[in-house]
Amino acid sequence: MTPSRDIALPSHEPIRIAVISDTHSQAHPDAIRHLTKIAPHLILHAGDIGDAKVLEPFEALAETLAVRGNIDGKDAGPNVVALTLHDNDAYELRIVMTHIALYGPRIRKNALQLAHEHQAHLLVCGHSHVPFLGQEGKLIAFNPGSIGPRRPPLPITFGLLEFAPGHSIIRHIDCETGEPWLP
Repeated sequence: MTPSRDIALPSHEPIRIAVISDTHSQAHPDAIRHLTKIAPHLILHAGDIGDAKVLEPFEALAETLAVRGNIDGKDAGPNVVALTLHDNDAYELRIVMTHIALYGPRIRKNALQLAHEHQAHLLVCGHSHVPFLGQEGKLIAFNPGSIGPRRPPLPITFGLLEFAPGHSIIRHIDCETGEPWLP
């Protein structure tokens, strides 16, 4: 059974959700500095945490929800989480987060089925260390990339989801510069 969470977020202001993944026990030294400037309401970690102590600075910044990845033991948490984020007036966003969900630019069949079961708008994943934003039907798939040790030639990035009544922005942020990252 997939753990589910219902999270009420502040009304009447843009909501900022940071998405991180693949810390592998060692987040980039600038990650917390850049996230502090963003002041997220929530942080999602899409697996391959490594040593659980790596989560402590993120948890001090905002509520942090994590799924375990393929390098994490079973005590690292669930391998899938379904979230419903809402405010009292303007929106509801359903997210399914798991570590492995993509096969290249395509959503894996099991991840797609899981997202449909939870009527998700957004599928968040990690694993490949490759920043990705794509869509299959009405489902948006997002991999923030990795903020852990560099795997050349891949960038070190995290994700930022911003929601306000009438619009949303999903983007990657370069962890070294704090600026938006584009491929």
